[in-house]
Amino acid sequence: MTTPAFSICVYLGSRPGTNGRFAELATTVGQWIGERGGQLVYGGGCSGLMGTVAEATRVAGGRVVGIIPQSLVDKELANRLCDELHIVTSMHERKALMAERSDAFVALPGGIGTLEELFEIWTWRQLGYHDKPVGVLDADGYYTQMFDFLRHAQGCGFMDAWQMNLVRVGDDPHTLLQALTAAARAG
Repeated sequence: MTTPAFSICVYLGSRPGTNGRFAELATTVGQWIGERGGQLVYGGGCSGLMGTVAEATRVAGGRVVGIIPQSLVDKELANRLCDELHIVTSMHERKALMAERSDAFVALPGGIGTLEELFEIWTWRQLGYHDKPVGVLDADGYYTQMFDFLRHAQGCGFMDAWQMNLVRVGDDPHTLLQALTAAARAG
């Protein structure tokens, strides 16, 4: 087995969403990872954007590592085409293994599970549990209002600018992924 050039964790929806651009972006991200000899680490499902990014990575020649709790194997339809499919006992174990197996993290559009994963990995970085780059792909302004709220939280004294600066935000997948992987190599 060839060692992948990099390993990037992608957080994204297990549903496709209502905007077709989200699926296009998931495909672009997967292709970008695969074409560069990278490895995708993700939640292990085959539905929604999760399935889209995994299939695009696989077709483009990248490795796919799925990590899914047993309780979600049927609900999220575990992707049996992963190069590695880890079935774990809990969400805590899932997220810890995803973090361990990744050099960088990026969030695409998704629901509360995606948000929870993003905020947890961001918090872990803030607390010094890791120093791996974290990014948010703000596709079609999907995350704009969230960052407006976080700036509000900062204005209210609950966050500082340095915490906001721990996450790279971009709307172009190629530019953002290049920045994240370069930062991971430099770190």
